Amino acid sequence: MTVFHFFNCALLTFGPHAIYYSATPLSEYDTLGTCIKTAVVYLITALIKLVCLATFLKVTENDSFDPYQELLKALIGFIDVAGLYYAMTQLTHRNISQTHKFQAVGLGWAFADSVLHRLAPLWVGARGLEFTWEYILQGLEANANLVFTVSLASLGSLMWLRKNKPKALIPFIYACAGILATMPSITSYLRRILDWDFPKVVGFELLASVVMAFLSAQLFFACQRRSSI
Repeated sequence: MTVFHFFNCALLTFGPHAIYYSATPLSEYDTLGTCIKTAVVYLITALIKLVCLATFLKVTENDSFDPYQELLKALIGFIDVAGLYYAMTQLTHRNISQTHKFQAVGLGWAFADSVLHRLAPLWVGARGLEFTWEYILQGLEANANLVFTVSLASLGSLMWLRKNKPKALIPFIYACAGILATMPSITSYLRRILDWDFPKVVGFELLASVVMAFLSAQLFFACQRRSSI
């Protein structure tokens, strides 16, 4: 039963990444190399973030919400944006379109994040003797993170790769990208200040991921229509 629970949670956590790759044109255009190189960039970025967090953040005994500390965390979180920028603009890609490029980069980034932050807790905890919903919720959170990351990558492709985007849409593109980049601080505020429990936070993340995916898709398609005219 414990092994069965572990495999269920693992499929929920990592299965959508494989489904996304195989069910979209990413597999047809052989973008696996782009996903792997992006995952390597993510690991380097995570190491830089870890060093910055250890250097600039204070270790507190309680788990209270410190606005100054959270502001520093949000600023350090923008290292992810820099990493996505590098993966999107500096890595060598095969002859793939901008649409497939941002999807491959977002997918590789999200998969590496799930492996780094969720594989070990899942392996240790989900095989326990007592059933718990925590790891199922972590799997759902990983799915929301996948949507967040692909949405941010799509907005990044508009900011960094598309030159002829409508000027009226530029503020909305940057605003949505800013919301996605600061999502960890938003969820931290919900947990620590509003005292939301984990299921409620995951529910918010799932709902927010759907909304941000819709907005990002609308912005991307609007810019595509503009470029095709």
